[in-house]
Amino acid sequence: MEEQEYWESDPESLVFDRDRHIYYLLMMYQLLPSPYQGQEINRLTLAYFVISGLDILRALDRIDKEAVINWVLSLQAHPRNDSTLEKGQFYGFHGSRSSNFSPIIMGMGNWQQSSMAVTWRALTALAILKTVGYDLSLIDSELLLKSMKDLQQPDGCFMPIHTGGETDLRFVFCAAAICSMLGNWSGMDREKAKEYIVNCQSYDGGFGLIPGSESHGGATYCAVASLKLMGFIEEDLLSKKASCHIINVPLLLDWSLQKQAQDGGFQGRANKPTDTCYAFWVGGVLRILGADTFINESALRGFLLTCQSEYGGFSKFPRLLPDLYHSYYGFCAYSLLKEPGLNSLCIELGMTDVAAVGL
Repeated sequence: MEEQEYWESDPESLVFDRDRHIYYLLMMYQLLPSPYQGQEINRLTLAYFVISGLDILRALDRIDKEAVINWVLSLQAHPRNDSTLEKGQFYGFHGSRSSNFSPIIMGMGNWQQSSMAVTWRALTALAILKTVGYDLSLIDSELLLKSMKDLQQPDGCFMPIHTGGETDLRFVFCAAAICSMLGNWSGMDREKAKEYIVNCQSYDGGFGLIPGSESHGGATYCAVASLKLMGFIEEDLLSKKASCHIINVPLLLDWSLQKQAQDGGFQGRANKPTDTCYAFWVGGVLRILGADTFINESALRGFLLTCQSEYGGFSKFPRLLPDLYHSYYGFCAYSLLKEPGLNSLCIELGMTDVAAVGL
C-alpha cells in the first residue's frame, strides 16, 4: 500500500481529524482491503491496531466486544495432550484461523506452532482482550508462561521458537509485557533479562536489538519499556543521580533527543528519514524517562499532519496512502501530545491507561 502516492490538498488536514480516523478504523474492522490479503497470518496483529486504535480515539462503543473476545479466544494454542507440553511449542495465540490448521492435515510438520515472533501475537491477543474488558485471570496463564520460560536463553534473551529463531530485544519486551499483563513473572528470569538489556546499550546511548549492534528507535523502546515493566526503572528518573542507574541515562536522553529532526519528526536511526511510528517509539522513551517536555511538540504535530491521510489514518512518510501500523502509532503519538478527545497511554504497554487499569 505504501508505494502509492497521492497529494494532500484538503485544508481540513491541518488539524487532527478524529472522526475521519474513526471511520478509517471501522472500515478496517469490517473488511480489510485487498493489499492486506498477504497478511492473513498476522490478522491478530492487524486487529490489535484496529481495536487499540479505536480505544485511543474513544470509539470502542462502535464494535461488538463480545464477538471480539470470542474470536481472540478461539486463536489460543493448546497442547494436543492436555497433560503434556510439547517441546519447543509456545502456547500463546495463533495469528489467524488459517494458521490454526492441523499440521497433519497441512502436511507441514509443526507448521501451526504459535510463535512469539510474527509481531508479538500473544501480547497483542492479551492487549485486545484487556482493551475490550475481558478478565485476563480466566486465561490459562500457567500454560502460556511455562512454555514461554522455556524460550529464555542463558544470556537472558528470548527465542521466538524453540529452534531456528532470532534472539533480540523485541522478544524480551514481549515476555516482559506478557508477564506484566498477566501479573505473573514466573515466565521469565528478570535478572538475566536485565543483564541482556544492559549489554545492548550502545556507545551513543541508544540500544541495538542485540549487543554490539546499531542503536535503533524500536530497540531502544523495547529496552526501556522492558526495564520499566520489570521494575528496574523508577518514576521521575531524571531527578535521580546517574550513578544510581543500571543504564547510562544522560547518554540515552541525548541520543533520543537527537532523533527529532529538522522537519519535526523522529528518526529511528541516525541519518534515516523521519517516520510516523518513531514519534511513539522514541517519544515513548522520552515519556518514560520523564523528558517528553523536551520534545518540540509543535514541530512534531506539523510533521505528523503531513502524514495524515484524507481517507483517515497515517502513512509512514508524507504523501503516501495510510496503513494500519503507522496509523496506530500516529494515534499513539497524538495521545502522547495530549490531543483533546483521546485517551492517555500506558507507554510501556502500548495501550491506553483505561485498558491498563488493574495491571
